[in-house]
Amino acid sequence: MMCADQNQTSEIVFILLGFSDYPDLQAFLFFVFLIIYTVTVVGNLMMILIIRITPKLHTPMYFFLSNLSFVDFCYSTTITPKLLEILVVDDRVISFLSCITQLFLTATCVVTEAVLLAVMAYDRFVAICNPLLYTVAMSQKLCILLVVVAYSWGIISSMTFTYSLLVLSFCRTNIINNFFCEYSAIFASSFSDKQFTEIILFSLTNFNTFCTLLIILTSYLFILVTIMKMPSTSGRHKAFSTCASHMTAVIIFYGAILFLYCLPSSKSSWLLIRVSTVFYSVVIPMLNPLIYSLRNKDVKETVKKLMDFKICSH
Repeated sequence: MMCADQNQTSEIVFILLGFSDYPDLQAFLFFVFLIIYTVTVVGNLMMILIIRITPKLHTPMYFFLSNLSFVDFCYSTTITPKLLEILVVDDRVISFLSCITQLFLTATCVVTEAVLLAVMAYDRFVAICNPLLYTVAMSQKLCILLVVVAYSWGIISSMTFTYSLLVLSFCRTNIINNFFCEYSAIFASSFSDKQFTEIILFSLTNFNTFCTLLIILTSYLFILVTIMKMPSTSGRHKAFSTCASHMTAVIIFYGAILFLYCLPSSKSSWLLIRVSTVFYSVVIPMLNPLIYSLRNKDVKETVKKLMDFKICSH
């Protein structure tokens, strides 16, 4: 195989294998992922719309939730359309620029979502542990600043990940044993010295995971202590219910990612890696709006009013 230097990017292409080793399932998988993507787009955009048009939901928690929905929408839109394409066409080639762009966007979404989940945990901490100071502590200015930090750090982290791959050398044709340009798959296809890239990946990934998880776990530790000190059972139940949706989203998000990156890099684990990748990159963006709508009384009431209004208008 003829290989090119890293500066000859216009000649470098990647081939996304996707689920090509299961040809009989291609049509079935296409319809499954199409349904998931449709539910994801409708669910997240509806969540954003509901929060925007309902004055009762103009609170810090729902402000962060609307941004989480926007990130999930972008995340799914970056990955799923290409996945649907390679399920129905024989040409699975993606250019170097397109592959790196997809990597950059997905990495930005993943890191931003992790930071947003940490911010939402802090918001719940303030709401439950310092309810009298909540309005003052979680001011509009601070909420906007926290969201800007989440997006900014997502972009900075993604730029760092992307640069660490751009300094590598690749063959003119590279095989990616996945359905999108995921970092470890691109990394594995390079033939150059990967020590620098491994250091960047290990350091930044662990820093992001450790810091966001530390904020989440610390927040919930204080929340748990505060709830246990509450005298009334109804008060404890109400406090737990306000955190239930967020805790569910956190467990699913971090559980999927930690499971994926704890898998051994062996050929026998590639199918498991692809299934895990589908879950955290395609399924989770669909689950988040469902989790928050099904377990949230305010959102359910708003949806019911919208549906009743639509029925009455007809």
